[in-house]
Amino acid sequence: MTDVKTKKGKILRGVVVGTEMDKTAKVAVSRYVRHPKYKKFIKQVKKYLVHDEENTACVGDKVVIRETRPLSKNKNFVIEK
Repeated sequence: MTDVKTKKGKILRGVVVGTEMDKTAKVAVSRYVRHPKYKKFIKQVKKYLVHDEENTACVGDKVVIRETRPLSKNKNFVIEK
């Protein structure tokens, strides 16, 4: 959706696609990129593991995530809203 760089790190918007793990949610962030040769817009999706302390996120929720210090091997984001 949007990628904002602030003093505290990147802020991204996405949709929760998985909540199987304890205190962790999987968030899909999509963006449109223009193909360099064919000039067609392509939707790209990247999935992030996000820290969710209270396990409040549900699949399908729209969330705002913020970059933070590494919390584990793959978790570098926390849920803002």
